Amino acid sequence: MPRPIDFPNVSEKLSGFYRSHSRLPSIAEMRDILGYRSKGATAYLVERLIEKGIVKRDKTGRLIPTPALTGGIRLLGSIRAGFPSPAEEELLDTLSLDEFLITKPQATFLIKVVGDSMIDAGIYPGNLILVERGRTPVNGDVVVAQVDGEWTLKTYSKQGGKVILRAANKKYSDIHPKEELVIGGVVVANVRKYH
Repeated sequence: MPRPIDFPNVSEKLSGFYRSHSRLPSIAEMRDILGYRSKGATAYLVERLIEKGIVKRDKTGRLIPTPALTGGIRLLGSIRAGFPSPAEEELLDTLSLDEFLITKPQATFLIKVVGDSMIDAGIYPGNLILVERGRTPVNGDVVVAQVDGEWTLKTYSKQGGKVILRAANKKYSDIHPKEELVIGGVVVANVRKYH
């Protein structure tokens, strides 16, 4: 008979591992972390976690966290940004901001914005931007780029085979890379804390 599962304790250990490693542990790692003796007992645990909605399997069968594990936020519906309309609070789902904003966790990183060259694009000093490596930029994308040995955050524009990096603030001039241009990633989200 399998031992009783302490779901809060298991969830806490798995979410801690996920925060540290940006992935869930393998079955062997999970066995060690949770103090199980056999793969069979650990596999049984995994099936119970899936039933409880704490983890799920992706298309390849790999375990991935759900908002229940990563601390999802309640999604209560939508609100009109135009004319006012009656609103009803209805719990639609729970949503993890990671799940909503990040499609490639291994290729995504956060950077804190310093400087005001992108304020007209709504990117202010102190904002956190999510940047995805490996994505090919297109005209209008905001990119993190190394230009002639220095890093910057600008809007990507390619005209006639030449790349121009544009600020979103009239105080700054366009950047025309002279020797080297390395695109470190494309900005996929901008996080601003108001209070």
